[in-house]
Amino acid sequence: MKVKKILTIALLYGCLCSCSREVYLFTSFHEPANEGLRFLYSNDGYKWNDLGHIFLKPEAGKQKVMRDPSIVQGPDGIYHLVWTSSWKGDKGFGYASSPDLVHWSAQRLINVMENEPETVNVWAPEVFYDPAEKQFIIIWASAIPHRFPKGTEEEDNNQRMYYTRTKDFKDFTAAKLFLDPGFSVIDAVIAERKANDYVLVLKDNTRANRNLKVAFASSALGPYTNVSAPFSGKLTEGPSVVKVAGKWLIYYDAYGEKRYAAYSTEDFKSFTDVSTGISVPEGHKHGTIFKSTSRILKGLKKEAANNKRTP
Repeated sequence: MKVKKILTIALLYGCLCSCSREVYLFTSFHEPANEGLRFLYSNDGYKWNDLGHIFLKPEAGKQKVMRDPSIVQGPDGIYHLVWTSSWKGDKGFGYASSPDLVHWSAQRLINVMENEPETVNVWAPEVFYDPAEKQFIIIWASAIPHRFPKGTEEEDNNQRMYYTRTKDFKDFTAAKLFLDPGFSVIDAVIAERKANDYVLVLKDNTRANRNLKVAFASSALGPYTNVSAPFSGKLTEGPSVVKVAGKWLIYYDAYGEKRYAAYSTEDFKSFTDVSTGISVPEGHKHGTIFKSTSRILKGLKKEAANNKRTP
């Protein structure tokens, strides 16, 4: 009897460990971005596989595309997804939520720039949960003609980063300027190294550069200062940041070379090119890398497999 009880406990423990085993997921889309949300998965953060399925078809916005899907899991376990819904014309971004990444809420367009009628675009929203303030922060790039010194960019491409905050994705604070580094900037993502220590990885979008840089702050909302020299080559964008085995990996789209690439860093000052050590499926475009469980991955695989069997 005791042996049977011990075996039952062992089997239960093994199941719990298996279901809670950590995996990496990567939100993804394929050009021309009209199909919808894809996921890549990885056990080690370096070798990625495409689940080969569309988990959410875009319905929000004028153009009804899904670019730059960014996701975060709230403290209640619900996943919150935001994305670029149109190249131009929208005053907001797409939003949906899910408990398991398979079943999704109705989609909404969150019109964060509705009070700025001259807004050209709302690009690459990135959602971040700030545990210190118990709120979600969404940052994005917008161009408002004649708002900032023109520099080298045309007025409809002179981008700056803006932000809004929410606790429930129902009520949002008014959009405010998040980052003005003195040049056109897009594709920014927040990484928390530890309490009161944040890094912003961003794209210098000026024609002469179009490369990646970093800046630093003591709070998630900044101000971010000490913008670095570029650490990536020209024609690079869409950084995604994740910590793997004590090191930070920065994945990015080296679109000038038509490949996906990655750097490794411990301090965001020295960067090592680890592109030869990664494997990213062809066609993948940038999103968010986040940690999840084998239970969630199992559900995604089941949904993908059932869809393939459907006539």
